[in-house]
Amino acid sequence: MRRREFLQKAGVVAASATLSPLMFAKAQNTLRWELVSSFPQGLDTIFGGGEDFARYCNEMSGGEIEVTVYPAGAQVGGFEVFDAVASGAFQLAHSASYYFVGRRAAHGMFTSLPFGMNAQQQIAWIEVGGGQELWNELNEPENLIAFNSGNTGVQMGGWFKREINTPADLQGLSIRTAGLVGEVYAKAGANVQSLPGGEIFLALDRGAIDAADWVGPYDDEKLGLNNAAPYYYTPGWQEPSATLCLYVNLDLWNGLDVRHQSIIQNAARSANTRMLANYDSKNGAALQRLVESGTEVRTFPTEVLDTFRQNWNEVNAEKAAADPFYARAVASYEEFMASVRGWHDTSEAAWHRYVYGG
Repeated sequence: MRRREFLQKAGVVAASATLSPLMFAKAQNTLRWELVSSFPQGLDTIFGGGEDFARYCNEMSGGEIEVTVYPAGAQVGGFEVFDAVASGAFQLAHSASYYFVGRRAAHGMFTSLPFGMNAQQQIAWIEVGGGQELWNELNEPENLIAFNSGNTGVQMGGWFKREINTPADLQGLSIRTAGLVGEVYAKAGANVQSLPGGEIFLALDRGAIDAADWVGPYDDEKLGLNNAAPYYYTPGWQEPSATLCLYVNLDLWNGLDVRHQSIIQNAARSANTRMLANYDSKNGAALQRLVESGTEVRTFPTEVLDTFRQNWNEVNAEKAAADPFYARAVASYEEFMASVRGWHDTSEAAWHRYVYGG
């Protein structure tokens, strides 16, 4: 949407619409910013990532940075936050980069790629493996900068109203998913819908969709997805992790002093760590409750996973051929993934094989 439309939604008077966000910030000693979230307030862990960020900003700055957090729909829709911050109507957003693959496919890899890196590896790539620099390059033309600010860890494969035993069972399936995963399902003959978290239950319960993936047991139980579909599939091939992000208006960011920039970035890092810890601490008990309530946990058959992987390889190659930036960024992603997986196969995976009897 246009900048003026977002400014009107934000409640900024028309006479002030020509002033830059930086001028608003410099007009007062305390930075009183607003953050729009892509997530509903009822999902306390994923929406809570934005609240954690706001609290850390206030604590680290000694009260110099005050952030008001709005859930999806309170000011703008969950998928509108990118434009809202790029335009300057809001200073901050808490979202997932892969919601915006319609702009450029490369946004997907800064949240998660199918069959990609886990949370530990994804964070390492962005923080020290060259990912942040590529992310900056992707976002700069949109007047944004983004930082890690939450991670769900490995997700579940999703909720299904019917069993998935062969690739043929994907034909005609209507599924809610996000990012580039939709194109993987589409190649398998499924019909894909993109819905915000708060709309998934009703769509699944009323039969508008046959399946949906969201996050994992804790959030999915909160949404009541177990009451809309009986089969809960693993593994989460489509999201071995999911990086949530803090978007900052780039004009505003560039006008900050180094100390305030550091506070914001480190508050985002702290929120990132806390969200991952929260999900790891909550998912186990939530899964047990789901199973006790009648949920049937199923594993995707190898033949189905192989189909997903083949389709993903095709989608990935198509995106790289169509966009030189995507090709360069995914090359960095895959090179880092190969390197870290080599080490993790020798270290963590070996330990897991022994502990879990694989």
